[in-house]
Amino acid sequence: MRVLVTGHQGYLGTVMVPFLQQAGHDVTGLDIGYFAECVLGEAPPAPPAIPVDLREVTVDQLAGFDAVVHLAALSNDPLGALAPEITYDINHHASVRLARLAKAAGVRRFLYASTCSVYGAAGNGLVTEDAPLRPLTPYAESKVRVEDDVAAIADSGFSPVFLRNATAFGFSPRLRADIVLNNLVGYAVLTGEVKVLSDGTPWRPLVHAQDIALAFATCLEAPLEAVHCRAYNVGTETNNLTVAQIAQAVVDVVPESTLAITGESGADPRSYRVDFDYARKELGFEARWSIPDGAAELYHEYTERGLTSEAFFQRFTRLAHLTSLREAGVLDGELRRIRTGV
Repeated sequence: MRVLVTGHQGYLGTVMVPFLQQAGHDVTGLDIGYFAECVLGEAPPAPPAIPVDLREVTVDQLAGFDAVVHLAALSNDPLGALAPEITYDINHHASVRLARLAKAAGVRRFLYASTCSVYGAAGNGLVTEDAPLRPLTPYAESKVRVEDDVAAIADSGFSPVFLRNATAFGFSPRLRADIVLNNLVGYAVLTGEVKVLSDGTPWRPLVHAQDIALAFATCLEAPLEAVHCRAYNVGTETNNLTVAQIAQAVVDVVPESTLAITGESGADPRSYRVDFDYARKELGFEARWSIPDGAAELYHEYTERGLTSEAFFQRFTRLAHLTSLREAGVLDGELRRIRTGV
């Protein structure tokens, strides 16, 4: 299958592309390159790619593909809070535009990377795909809007599926340090302390980047009628843990690290536990990675590849890196590229 992966130079895209290639798909990337140089260790092999801003994609660039895997987004709640209008412009409007262009180009399958954070403050019960959506941030709200708008254009020739990923974790050559497990392991390696700024009580569902890639590959290969316009939670119930439990898993892995739950940021309203049964029963999808295994993987990769504080807090933190690109004159105020290079 000819597959276009948007955001192929991002954290998930860098894992997704080789996974789909190994499954036998002919993969092309599409990315403007915000994070192309944000690599820990050796740069991964590059697939054929279309270097274009998501907001400027043309219908001709989408012609000939059997499927679009749409990962490209501003994926950070602090960034969404800082610049909500840009988050909606890229994550919502450009995503819906992409889907419309894909449909016009004759692309049959459109796999959208949504998020379990659409459930917001869901309490302690397990939420299914049928639960009310209560997004609490511009990032999550943009995902809900895309699901609604893309579902509205689905028909017999255009089949979207919405993969609501749990919070990602795990190593990618294009690392993200601002997601919970990756962040806590980094703090432990660099400072010897696992620091939790909240009170540690909110629930979080987590899923490894490799398992996200597996879920997308599974949906690509499923019969169209089985996944048409469906939403699937992506993860596993065993990775529904409180932030304090996630932090303890890090302490258990990183030698001589200590746990500090400061509570200085106050209570976090984002708390939800997720049911992943639909994907298991309908697709046969089973997430494979546990949080302790992911923490061990990250500890090994961080130490083997020489993670530094500068890289961790600047290069691999989305808000800090994009801010540096704007200050360097690489991006303008709307995060459009002014010149090449970093």
